[in-house]
Amino acid sequence: MSKHIALVATLVTALSAPAFAASTLTLYTSQPNEDAQMTVSAFEKAHPDIEVKWIRDGTTKLTARLQAELAAGGAAPDVLLIADSVTMESLKQQDLLAAYKSPEASRYDAQLYDPQGYYYGTKLITTGIAWHTKAPVKPTSWQDLLKPELKNMTTLPSPLYSGAAQIHMATLINDPQLGFAWYQKLKANGAMPQSGNGAVMSAITSGSKAYGVLVDYMAIREKAKGAPIDFVFPKEGVSIVTEPVAMMKNAKNKAAAKAFIDFVLSDAGQRLVLKQGYLPADPTLPAPAGFPARDSIKLMPFDPAKALAETDANKKRFADLFGSR
Repeated sequence: MSKHIALVATLVTALSAPAFAASTLTLYTSQPNEDAQMTVSAFEKAHPDIEVKWIRDGTTKLTARLQAELAAGGAAPDVLLIADSVTMESLKQQDLLAAYKSPEASRYDAQLYDPQGYYYGTKLITTGIAWHTKAPVKPTSWQDLLKPELKNMTTLPSPLYSGAAQIHMATLINDPQLGFAWYQKLKANGAMPQSGNGAVMSAITSGSKAYGVLVDYMAIREKAKGAPIDFVFPKEGVSIVTEPVAMMKNAKNKAAAKAFIDFVLSDAGQRLVLKQGYLPADPTLPAPAGFPARDSIKLMPFDPAKALAETDANKKRFADLFGSR
């Protein structure tokens, strides 16, 4: 009997272990560690035959690592889940991505994914206006930051350091009602840049600045913790960072990469985004706690290819105006 039990146990182990590791997917992601682990765990639960090996770092460092690996002829990931569409557009133009028409994309706004299927936005991280709760004016418009009574009270992240700030600048300067003239007027009204969004938030919560251009979730999460900060989605609209997903052209496990893309775009994947506290890319889902009604948030048009082509020129215009700080 004991031999029979041992044989059964051995068979169960033999059958279960390989079944849960039939193939391996390599993922490079810029998601925060906790979010990345949630995403990977949920995917592996939905696809128990696929084991995900993932590396997490900032988008700039990940793309530098990727370029170095490719130049050396080394291993590369199967799939990327990184911060912004401009980086993905650059990789697409370098012929490093593979097109894949995900069946899940039909629910999405066309500006959230590449028309040929090279990358797909998975969430919406918008940039709006944050302010200290004791600030004298509650803004509702980008134009409010130009008011004389807000002289020297505003800060903003620099596109020389922040990818979200680069996208924000590219979005606003292509808006006919704002344009680069808005930045010039903002500078004339005493606005001073910080390095990135974290520094902007610190300046507002500390009271050193009353207003700031800031990504949504930072302000909303800090407000929920009791910090003296509030946030508005301006009536003209907001810029968006979409955290796109894409398959590498030389992916070793293309089937698993396609499954991962489908998963993060699926209802289950998008509900995970909602649980993590971000605005899902799927327009059929609600906004997370602390956000206004989804239909009250206006998304400004954005062209990743145009933004990529204008990146250096935009950075120079910003540095010439505000300095290289």
